[in-house]
Amino acid sequence: MKVASLMLLVGLCASASFAQDTIVRWNKIVGVLTAPGVDNPVGGTVDANGTATNEIHSGTLPWTTKGGGAHVDLSTGQGSFNVEGLVLNGGNATGTPGPIVSVVGTLVCNPGATGAMGATQTVIDTPAAALSPLGNAELSFKLTNVPSNCASPVFLIRIPQFGLRWIATGILPVTQSRSGY
Repeated sequence: MKVASLMLLVGLCASASFAQDTIVRWNKIVGVLTAPGVDNPVGGTVDANGTATNEIHSGTLPWTTKGGGAHVDLSTGQGSFNVEGLVLNGGNATGTPGPIVSVVGTLVCNPGATGAMGATQTVIDTPAAALSPLGNAELSFKLTNVPSNCASPVFLIRIPQFGLRWIATGILPVTQSRSGY
């Protein structure tokens, strides 16, 4: 019985450290395809009056990408992102980034969580990265204050101009432990 209890304790400790030692990769970055003038918020919570708060609003024009990716080590905050061909898809600026000259990567932990069961939505931005006239950007970064409980992480590409609206997102996430890296 003592051996079984000891093995259970070792297993629990190992799984707890495994949970805090995680890298998330988004294998593709895609643009937000929204109708002109329509907001498609990510995350956010509802207050006691039923009013939406903490939403991350989308760009109000459709965007597309040729590709890209992102990764974040949730235990250290180290990460990087790159996006290729992030351009508008419609209107007079089609095929260009229009007036957008820089982008920010954003990690959203626990999107939509309201504090129930200890999880709250956390939004952490990278520094800005220059966006080329062809819609290319890349950045290596270190995030601070990544919560120890970062469930259902989402990675967004946002524009510092015009209120940090999101214009692209990481898809196809893969989670792995750093020890298996």
